[in-house]
Amino acid sequence: MSEIMQELAAQAAPPPAPEEVEGPAVEIAPARGARLRGIARAAVRRPGVVLAVLVLLVAATAAFFPGLFTGTDPLATDPRSILLAPGADGHWLGTDAVGRDLFSRVVYGTRESLQAALLAMTISLVLGSLVGLAAGYLGGLVDTLLMRLVDVMLAFPALLLAMAVIAALGFGSVTVAIAVGVVGVAAMARLMRSEVLRVRTHAYVEAAALSGTRTPAILARHVLPNAAGPALVLAALDFGTAILAVSSLSFLGFGEPPPSPEWGALISAGRDYLATAWWLSAFPGMAIAAVVLSSNHVSRAISERVR
Repeated sequence: MSEIMQELAAQAAPPPAPEEVEGPAVEIAPARGARLRGIARAAVRRPGVVLAVLVLLVAATAAFFPGLFTGTDPLATDPRSILLAPGADGHWLGTDAVGRDLFSRVVYGTRESLQAALLAMTISLVLGSLVGLAAGYLGGLVDTLLMRLVDVMLAFPALLLAMAVIAALGFGSVTVAIAVGVVGVAAMARLMRSEVLRVRTHAYVEAAALSGTRTPAILARHVLPNAAGPALVLAALDFGTAILAVSSLSFLGFGEPPPSPEWGALISAGRDYLATAWWLSAFPGMAIAAVVLSSNHVSRAISERVR
């Protein structure tokens, strides 16, 4: 009997404490190493995405901390340094017609252009999501009225509609951002509506409605989180388009007045000197192309990952 009792006591005893502590440590380290190796292999397989991310990180840093890249005032003029070629007298990208350093103006123009594009993307994402959410979930007359308004917006060319909004609100970089954001509301609303129509038929949404949950709570807890993924991907795809739109409107003179160093305004100011000072328009154009192409490349990679 005593032997049986000892055997039962041994089976009921908890496992030794050191094994409990050492076991997870042995499992976590290989998992972290495998994750890092997976990231490294993905970077080797897609170096273009890595380069695009680096370009966007540099652009974002220049947009919010331009002083890290240059200590030169972008508005300071020097009559002795008019239209210097790139590299001359310490000016990496040359100077303009009044002796201002082009490199510092491109760096500070990153702040003007990217912040306006980010504001435009935020406006289109928020307003478009709200319109699509209301139209898709409420349906009926609300859906009909909102979608007919979206159809009217889509009937106008994007640039013409943005110019109409600017004419109503006035000039300036904030106004340009609002105009570009309003133009992007229609496409975002259509996408969000289609996603809401898909999500609202799921069993958990119907169960929440039948249990007496209020409509705002259903939209915030169940519908919006499950329908927001494609909208976020579209917002990432539209970021490069927003940069082009903001630069185009600035090029046409709808942005901040001179001497503001917006990228579009820099290209516009340099077009009169293309024969003698090509760098005035070439380098701001290269900056726009690099950021837009990098944004599109990263957003496509995100879209493929989401799919």
